[in-house]
Amino acid sequence: MDNITQWFRRQMANPQIVFLTIALLVFILFITYTGNMLAPVLASIVIAYLLEGVVKYLQRLKLPRLPSVVIVFVLFVLFILIIMLALMPLLFNQTKEMVQNIPAMLSQGQAGLLTLPELYPELFSEIQVYEMIDSIRTELTAYGQHILTLSLSSVTSLISVLIYAVLVPMLVFLFLKDKNKILNWVHERLPRDRQLADQVWGEVDTNIGNYIRGKFWEILIVWAVCWITFMAMDLQWAALLAVLVGLSVIIPYVGAAVVTIPVALVAWFQWGWTSPFFYLMLAYLIIQALDGNLLVPLLFSEVVNIHPIAIIVAILFFGGLWGLWGVFFAIPLATLVQAVISAWPSSERHLE
Repeated sequence: MDNITQWFRRQMANPQIVFLTIALLVFILFITYTGNMLAPVLASIVIAYLLEGVVKYLQRLKLPRLPSVVIVFVLFVLFILIIMLALMPLLFNQTKEMVQNIPAMLSQGQAGLLTLPELYPELFSEIQVYEMIDSIRTELTAYGQHILTLSLSSVTSLISVLIYAVLVPMLVFLFLKDKNKILNWVHERLPRDRQLADQVWGEVDTNIGNYIRGKFWEILIVWAVCWITFMAMDLQWAALLAVLVGLSVIIPYVGAAVVTIPVALVAWFQWGWTSPFFYLMLAYLIIQALDGNLLVPLLFSEVVNIHPIAIIVAILFFGGLWGLWGVFFAIPLATLVQAVISAWPSSERHLE
């Protein structure tokens, strides 16, 4: 106990460690207790952070910052409009069609499930299979209807959509345009003796920037390749399944395994155990292999390597705290923890 007390006193004697600890606690408390209220602001900060890399690229081409910000912002708005006006209606229609076809798909799969008692009588009985089919049918139908009625059915949802549609683009533009003013204002109010915090932030900033931008491009590339492949092979609901595969890369390891189930089920219900089914699954597995072994190393070559166990623990922990945002930022947050741990001994040596 004395050793712990001495270590604590030694660490807290360093003002840089005190400031870093307070900053981390304030960050955690701020996100936990104000994340829902300030969600448009936080989303705008994340988007502006993503777009800042493009702005800096245009500035390296000798273009002034304000014109660079305007160009990037206009491209961002056009990208959002394309998604909202072209992709979202298509995804909604395909989701509606899939939900409406769930009973027919279950009826088609019922014949295959009823063979289980004949093949494995010691594991399955006919009554158990019928109960399982009824349970799956009820749950999937209810879940599908819930998705369809979730969109703009309530006034609260409509107001939230309008707030995001108006506030987020405006805030993104202001964060990009006034970035230097905002950062200078923050720096003037921080302690001058903060080299340790600057060291941690410098490492985290590089890794988070590379990770988020790389993940964005990975989602787009995987989605586009899957959409083209699924359409070329005439798979039903190709756009919806391609979006699911693209979004699955947000969750390393787990996402790819989970999204394989709906792709395989839709292909099986459409073709059965025929050649098109096996050709599509082969193409899908090739895409997954190229993503993991070629695309990811190219996009994330500068990101600090983190052990797969640490990634899974980070996904479970931060996802439990902050939901989808926590899952998306699990690796950057794990990088933050790693940066703090690696910087902490150096500060102790500095004290000695």
